[in-house]
Amino acid sequence: MEREGYIGDPTIATALYLSREMRRPLLIEGDAGVGKTEIAKVLARLLDTELIRLQCYEGLDVATSLYEWNYQRQMLRLRLAEGEGKSAGEIEDLIFGRDYLLERPLLRAITRPTQAPVLLIDEIDRADDGFEAFLLELLSDFQVTIPEIGTIRARHVPYVVLTSNRTREIGDALRRRCLYLYLDHPSLEKEVRILNLRVPQAGARLSAEVGRFVQALRSRRLQKTPGVAETLDWAQALVRLDRDHLDREAVEETLGCLLKDQNDLRDLSGAALEDTLAVATLATGAAG
Repeated sequence: MEREGYIGDPTIATALYLSREMRRPLLIEGDAGVGKTEIAKVLARLLDTELIRLQCYEGLDVATSLYEWNYQRQMLRLRLAEGEGKSAGEIEDLIFGRDYLLERPLLRAITRPTQAPVLLIDEIDRADDGFEAFLLELLSDFQVTIPEIGTIRARHVPYVVLTSNRTREIGDALRRRCLYLYLDHPSLEKEVRILNLRVPQAGARLSAEVGRFVQALRSRRLQKTPGVAETLDWAQALVRLDRDHLDREAVEETLGCLLKDQNDLRDLSGAALEDTLAVATLATGAAG
């Protein structure tokens, strides 16, 4: 995983291995920004296969996630068939064929002709209970029934990763069908390793100070706790500004890379900023 740019640990590696070997969906929960989605991307790269992503949201339906008909092409073919004098039954057979089917992510995942893809069902907690119930059937048999065509079965059963930010509770039925992994925010040591791997230009001193600063922030009561993605953005911003260590000016100029809420930015000022900066720079004696 590290070769693919992801700092994992034995728990993550074991969960991925078992999911792959047992062909069971892997449900990954955790706060936003802890690296859940990236695990599916890394798995696809490790397996050298396609990543198919379904981004969930409230109101997600079958037409968006599974399939819909290409009505424009169907209408054109219908007019041609009528001009050719074809019967109603012949016309129906013509326009309700696979050539006129628009495959959405779930159907694409079970119709790949040569290799099983990785199917990422991202932020399943944003979808409603009805979609979750529909998903249960699909994940049980990896087949779908389209009334006009019949049952389509998976040629190659996909590797499935589901992620959840826990904005709502996922049903027990779906949980039972999945292996489970919980991702917390990384420890200081792990976060610095991630920085060294992903932003090597930052150097040892800046990476360590950024890591300590972010760890101190996460101990505060924030509206939006920064994740690893924000840590990386902040480090990259500091590098582009030719900063090799943290000081008050550098932090104040770039804090919007790290905190994404107006109240959090307001609260981290004055003494609060000085205290957090002191924690970050104490080991290097660079507080300024």
